[in-house]
Amino acid sequence: MKISVVAPVYNEKESVKELHDRLVSVLKKLGCPYEIIFVDDGSTDAAFREIKNLSPIVAICLKRNYGQTAALAAGIDAADGDIIVTIDADLENQPEDIPSLLEKMKEGFDVVSGWRRDRWKGQTFMRRSPSKIANWLISWVTKTKLHDHGCTLKAYKADALKQLNLYGDMHRMIAAYAGLAGAKVAEVPVGHVFRKYGKSKYGIWRTFRVLLDLIVVKFFAKYSNRPMHFFGGAGFFSFLFGFLTFLLMLYFKYFGGKDFIQTPLPVLAAFFVLAGIQFILMGLLAEVLMRLRYESQKRKIYTVAEKISN
Repeated sequence: MKISVVAPVYNEKESVKELHDRLVSVLKKLGCPYEIIFVDDGSTDAAFREIKNLSPIVAICLKRNYGQTAALAAGIDAADGDIIVTIDADLENQPEDIPSLLEKMKEGFDVVSGWRRDRWKGQTFMRRSPSKIANWLISWVTKTKLHDHGCTLKAYKADALKQLNLYGDMHRMIAAYAGLAGAKVAEVPVGHVFRKYGKSKYGIWRTFRVLLDLIVVKFFAKYSNRPMHFFGGAGFFSFLFGFLTFLLMLYFKYFGGKDFIQTPLPVLAAFFVLAGIQFILMGLLAEVLMRLRYESQKRKIYTVAEKISN
């Protein structure tokens, strides 16, 4: 069994050597083949120069800063291990926790996520509460129950991870996407220390981005193979509101003593009808794109878990 460790790096020149040394120490004790993959995501602080001096290492430098999801995807594509471990390069994740993730995987799990249980201990309400709410929402929407979806320290079976196509900001919820694809997901408590170098790349706006990402997750989880059900449903309700507005308009005309031009109802009725037509057309377009995607790439709409032929 070979282990691939993937660490995205962005302006972390002070921490990459310490992280590498600690990873080598931990992985050597495991007694199995390993590789360490550092992906420099367009750093401007000479981090890649530091990475190139490390050994053993697989060093990848992206042409510019594409974001953490792209950096992880580049590392995952380059990995050839049976198990892929992802970890942040800022030393907030502890390499010494990797063995506990791997031990949990022996129970038959495809993904084991770290849970920074004491991360917000003693922190302000404004830092602690948004994190808890975001994790609860992700767990509720995706049905993948984790306390800490945002922890980068995770271990994946390679076949469960490589079947996912990563783009956008999917790095926040890779475990949830894997769970939606049928992977068995678990979590174990891990350590967490605040960074010694630099400053955090995240802020309060991340909470709002998570909410937007959840809409995407929900749509693709439920409607990616039948987009007309989503857009058609929205179109139906828009038509319904248009019809109800039209009835209300007639009521005011004949029983309320108000002409059509005395209320905004005609405009609202027309708006709802036009919006309904647009939703239906969007649904048709999405159906065409979905079918072209599957037929041109000869993709299947299912994934086989196991096949036996005696």
